[in-house]
Amino acid sequence: MKERDVRAVVLAGGRGTRFWPLGREAKPKQFLRIAGRDPMLVETVRRVRPLVPARRVMLVADAAQARLARKLLPHLPRESFLVEPLARNTAPSLMLATARVWLDNPEAVVAVLPADHLIRDEARFLRTLRAGVEAAARERVFVTFGIPPTCPATGYGYIRHDRRSGRKIAGTTFYPVQAFKEKPNVAEADEYLASGDYTWNSGMFVWRAGVFVEKLERFAPELKRAWTAIVSALRSRSAAELRSAFSHAPALSIDYALMEKVEEVLVADGVFGWSDVGAWSTLLEIWPRDREGNAFRGDTLALNAKGCLVWNPGRLTALVGVRNLIIVEAGDALLVCDATFDQQVKDIVAALKRSKKYKKYT
Repeated sequence: MKERDVRAVVLAGGRGTRFWPLGREAKPKQFLRIAGRDPMLVETVRRVRPLVPARRVMLVADAAQARLARKLLPHLPRESFLVEPLARNTAPSLMLATARVWLDNPEAVVAVLPADHLIRDEARFLRTLRAGVEAAARERVFVTFGIPPTCPATGYGYIRHDRRSGRKIAGTTFYPVQAFKEKPNVAEADEYLASGDYTWNSGMFVWRAGVFVEKLERFAPELKRAWTAIVSALRSRSAAELRSAFSHAPALSIDYALMEKVEEVLVADGVFGWSDVGAWSTLLEIWPRDREGNAFRGDTLALNAKGCLVWNPGRLTALVGVRNLIIVEAGDALLVCDATFDQQVKDIVAALKRSKKYKKYT
């Protein structure tokens, strides 16, 4: 297989409000050691290193997060940290990163990876990603990876594709994408699961830099002005010009701004133990559990307790006669939550931000 110029773009921004009180504005989910030995950002970069050398890795984040990322990843060159001047969602961020690559080599392949996902089977992930890189290098297509659904989840976007038209590229089967679907209701999710023609949207994408520009011009011409302004700012190395370009860019996700509109997108099954680690309760499937389904970080004594998750390193936690609780001790704040309601932790953060008294806890 021909050696390709591959660039990894790691989306290292995001607030991770569902992991309060451990996750805060100054240290969101991707900087936490919740799914493995190291912060999730560090594990994401390490995972891709067999395919992408350090000088070809790029992180996109705001200034504060970039400073924190530099401390965690001292082996990456300073130019690897691409600072967003404003928070404008993933479409402007990925235009910025792809423009940087395009100015260097329009034929380079860009692999977009969120910094806060868990991949259990890293070897299989790399094989699938290599195949995706090869598909994007050979053809004028976008590539994505869909996670075969295990339940009718309503918290994910879905990808509808044609299972009858698969073709192999570099040993991996790719299917033509027919549509990207927003998060469904329960009835729709049941239908998607039963059909067998839908996968969860992993948020990972692969494209050639030059092909990205072509697709942008053809399918999202309203973004072309922002693209041109970003390219101009990168050429002039003007921070003020880049900030202006971002301020006028639509604050849209890359899915809504481009992926849902583009023709010629291929999807491969992402069967590599993926989790988006979307809330505290997901850690019940990741951390080791006792016979009653409890998972702990920190000494814990559980008597007649089932399905509980505890984060309380350095202290003893005693559980008696409780079910499905999430307990997180973060020094200055304590969360006690029914596991079935943990998606509402983000609402706690929103309420804290509205409060003069409690805003400091965000």
